Amino acid sequence: MATLQSLAAFFSPVSHSSLHPPTVPGLSTLVVNSSASSSFNGQSLSLPRSNPPKRSQIRNNKSRLSIMMVKPTIQFIQGTDEQTIPDVKLTKSRDGTNGMAIFTFTEPSVFDSSSVVGDITGFYMIDEEGVIQSVDVNAKFVNGKPAGVEAKYIMRTPREWDRFMRFMERYANENGLSFVKK
Repeated sequence: MATLQSLAAFFSPVSHSSLHPPTVPGLSTLVVNSSASSSFNGQSLSLPRSNPPKRSQIRNNKSRLSIMMVKPTIQFIQGTDEQTIPDVKLTKSRDGTNGMAIFTFTEPSVFDSSSVVGDITGFYMIDEEGVIQSVDVNAKFVNGKPAGVEAKYIMRTPREWDRFMRFMERYANENGLSFVKK
């Protein structure tokens, strides 16, 4: 954080000034430029001076990378995870450039919470890489009561297909799904 603060001083309207109070060793004193057209006169600011690590320190210091894992989830209302596990059907073009995933939810939990939380705003697939979303969501009603939801996600590039497959692999592992080729 100190490095960011000291670097920010080089890219901000704060500049070094020769008209500043005495400095303390190890601290860098900066003064905001004053302008004739501004009523702000500035205020002295002292930041700790950040020294870059020496090469020997970098080699000897074994830093550990920590990755925060996010449980793969599906949401219809942002912030509310869908508890029902869907039936997923995949199609892919012969040339592999595009495809479609159709998610069918029978009696999804979104209907239980939609009156309390809000309306269905889309179809969100969330994992540690981010969010994949679609607005192609259709609710099915039987005798005036909600019976299911069908959501479609269309992949128009091989990159979108690969990203979707990474999400599905994580989601399947988390929820005990398996792939059956027909």
